[in-house]
Amino acid sequence: MKKLLLTCLTTITLLAAAPISVFAAEDSSWLDTSNAAQGYVAVHYEAPSNTRTKVMITKNDTSYTYNLSSSRSDTALPLQLGSGTYQVSVLENTAGNNYKKVYSDSLQVQLNNENSVYLASTQNIDWKNSPAVTSLANKLTQDAATDQQKAQAIYNYITSNIKYDYQLASALPTVYVPDPQQTLSSRKGICYDYASLNAAMLRSQGIPAKLVMGTTSAVKEYHAWNEVYLNGKWVTVDATVDASLQQKGKNIPFAKDASQYQAAKVY
Repeated sequence: MKKLLLTCLTTITLLAAAPISVFAAEDSSWLDTSNAAQGYVAVHYEAPSNTRTKVMITKNDTSYTYNLSSSRSDTALPLQLGSGTYQVSVLENTAGNNYKKVYSDSLQVQLNNENSVYLASTQNIDWKNSPAVTSLANKLTQDAATDQQKAQAIYNYITSNIKYDYQLASALPTVYVPDPQQTLSSRKGICYDYASLNAAMLRSQGIPAKLVMGTTSAVKEYHAWNEVYLNGKWVTVDATVDASLQQKGKNIPFAKDASQYQAAKVY
């Protein structure tokens, strides 16, 4: 668990703000804010295949940075910092850790519901483009009467069937975005994949779920887990650690002690 969880989120820690030169083009078509009240925006941009391209979303002094892929021109990204003024920028690498600002715009966001962002289909929890994931979630929860029962059924499946991918963990690419559909198909993944798949299934059932990154006393390295909104409160769920323990025949609780988990990023 030591090396595998160290590797799983290395790319995220590398997304700290780099020096940025100021150059902005006048064009509003790149940013779709029509779903801002539901907690997300969409960036329409064809990233050059030979240039590292990022989107930075900032509110007050907090920034989230996302890599754009040249294979996708539309990317949905969350507004998880609550209502207020956001700055959204597209950045292209010029040399080393230097980036130029290609597009930038500010928007005033008033969320309809503070939890709506945790139902959205976004870059690293893309459930709307994962038909096998939503189909299985529907099947797993068809007899469940409550959100608690639905969440438990999804958790039971993931912890029983998804194996840790040691090979991926040892050779993680510089840029890595989880694909819930691929994780389900291969039945293996790193902690980022476990948390993404769990959140994708839950969100497809209308259950708010966070993908959280940070540290925990459960493991020694940077980690990913979920928080699930059940019975009016957020419940901490760690499918990665629990899968390893359950697959060794150990019985463990669904909900974790939240005080043992410290969030650095929330998606």
